[in-house]
Amino acid sequence: MKVKVISRSTDEFTRERSQDLQRVFRNFDPSLRTQEKATEYVRALNAAKLDKIFARPFIGAMDGHRDSIKCMAKNPNYLKGIFSGSDDGDIRLWDIASRRTVSQFPGHQGAVQGLTVSTDGGIVVSCGSDCTVRLWNVPDATLADSDNLSDNSAKACLFIYSCISAKNKFHCYRSKQTTTCIFQPLAVYVWKNAFRAVDHQWDGDLFATAGAQVDIWNHNRSQPVNTFDWGTDTTISVRFNPGEPNVLATSANDRSITLYDLRMSSPARKVIMRTKTNSIAWNPMEPMNFTTANEDCNCYSYDARKLDEAKCVHKDHVSAVMDIDFSPTGREFVTGSYDRTVRIFQYNGGHSREVYHTKRMQRVFCVKYSCDASYVISGSDDTNLRLWKAKASEQLGVVLPREKKKHEYLEAVKNRYKHLPEVKRIVRHRHLPKPIYKAANLRRTMIEAERRKEQRRKAHSAPGSIVTVSVRKRRIIKEVE
Repeated sequence: MKVKVISRSTDEFTRERSQDLQRVFRNFDPSLRTQEKATEYVRALNAAKLDKIFARPFIGAMDGHRDSIKCMAKNPNYLKGIFSGSDDGDIRLWDIASRRTVSQFPGHQGAVQGLTVSTDGGIVVSCGSDCTVRLWNVPDATLADSDNLSDNSAKACLFIYSCISAKNKFHCYRSKQTTTCIFQPLAVYVWKNAFRAVDHQWDGDLFATAGAQVDIWNHNRSQPVNTFDWGTDTTISVRFNPGEPNVLATSANDRSITLYDLRMSSPARKVIMRTKTNSIAWNPMEPMNFTTANEDCNCYSYDARKLDEAKCVHKDHVSAVMDIDFSPTGREFVTGSYDRTVRIFQYNGGHSREVYHTKRMQRVFCVKYSCDASYVISGSDDTNLRLWKAKASEQLGVVLPREKKKHEYLEAVKNRYKHLPEVKRIVRHRHLPKPIYKAANLRRTMIEAERRKEQRRKAHSAPGSIVTVSVRKRRIIKEVE
């Protein structure tokens, strides 16, 4: 007679140390775990609810400007530094970690309309309505001990910035909480017209300004090295391509989006839309694609090789979209709107996955993703910069390996059951302020009425006399080459 005995070595389940976790043996045979799907569904439901409970996207506001904040720029060499420019001509460098001003760059006599940082992170270029372009040395961050600067309640580390170049003049003002350096410009270039935007090459020494025309500048020359002009209206935004340094895109007041190539003497292509485009952002991971922030409350994604049709239309805002910026991963982008909200979209999603708002935040004129894609910074009409989490329920600080695995598992389970009605309803729900909620309902009613009117007109017309134009082509008037 055979007797089967379960034998197990004690080494397999004995802990080597008292702090070690007890090993648990599991049999993953589906026939033995008949309720596995039901259990996972409950976990997905609970994970979706927990995300809502822990959703605290707003981190803090950075106060210091005295007028509307119109533009921002990231430093590619310093993760925690961001520049901002306001309507009173003030430019500030902020330390995001401490949410304090560390440097000021006064000099503009009018509104600062554009900011950009050079490829090596050494020079910041600003332009404004006072018809000047100013070059500034970017201060080099060095960590300093602040034992003598801390108050009785807490001790903190402040970043005291020193100048890279000995030619750059600056003065430092130190208080108990902050150390602020005021810098003088490295160079000032005066031109004939006011400027509306500026952008630097991703790889090179050239930068472009937008105004009455598109001017290409070099750091070492006080006159533009090249000028492009197509039409008579003012150019309001300019962006260099991240993959091809010589290609740039602009938008103008005549509702056009134009592509330029610095290797050619004339503009390359142009598409005219029904409404004005306020800002443009290239996808850093797919450099042939770019997304535009439009005056008609929508964003449009294009392939630069095929401008007669939008790849995707991103809807949800109820007022003009003022600025747009892509995440460094290229999978998401953030928009700021005149309706006082900040929204985060998937690069191929028709609707936003997140909407941020506060009672005090006014019209949003500029938005930026942080260089590590973890945070979003917005600048608004109420003179404040605001810092938000890119993922509203993300845990800040150190996350233990077990916590990280748990979060990844819950995210996977939630993604697996996201199509089920209850999970979908919880994940999609967002609280909106009453004015925006009412404006969204009114906008939906108007779009639906227009759609019904078009269907009835087509039904009562001769066959083929009325052609239905797709949503992705409807806002485009024509393409010019």
